[in-house]
Amino acid sequence: MQEIRNPNMKNLIYRDASLQDLTEIVRIYNSTIPSAMVTADTKPVTVESRMTWFSEHIPGKRPLWVVGNPDQKMIGWVSFQSFYGRPAYHQTAEISIYLDAAWRGKGFGKEILEHAIFSAPQFGIKTLLGFILAHNEPSIKLFRHAGFQEWGLLPGVAIINGVERGLMIFGKRVA
Repeated sequence: MQEIRNPNMKNLIYRDASLQDLTEIVRIYNSTIPSAMVTADTKPVTVESRMTWFSEHIPGKRPLWVVGNPDQKMIGWVSFQSFYGRPAYHQTAEISIYLDAAWRGKGFGKEILEHAIFSAPQFGIKTLLGFILAHNEPSIKLFRHAGFQEWGLLPGVAIINGVERGLMIFGKRVA
């Protein structure tokens, strides 16, 4: 597997996810569901239900990276997902970042997002989008800090734990 490093970043290691990583990727994703802040999934997903999603991530085009510390422990993952599935949007991708609970709130999200912005042009990506639940202040702060701008708000489009929640769309030109 190819290791990718941004020379401006410190210690994190990014590599293309393998099928063997999918169990841990799903575990990390599912760990965010109880907070009702990060995802609109309200029940845990399964490895089997994520197989199509996993196969849509193609190294060199729309990568799914596992992120590790120098000891090779997976601390999270980051993905570029094609936007809207139409050819005219090929240069636009949605970015998703998920961290293991033990690594949240320690500045790693900032470093991962900066690495993704730095790397996106090599995949033909000119615009990155972040879809963030409107009450997820930590993620909103993270994306704003990285220069993303609010490009849209879809008020009340999700019901999470019986509460209507909005979805914010953040965008940034990267190339």
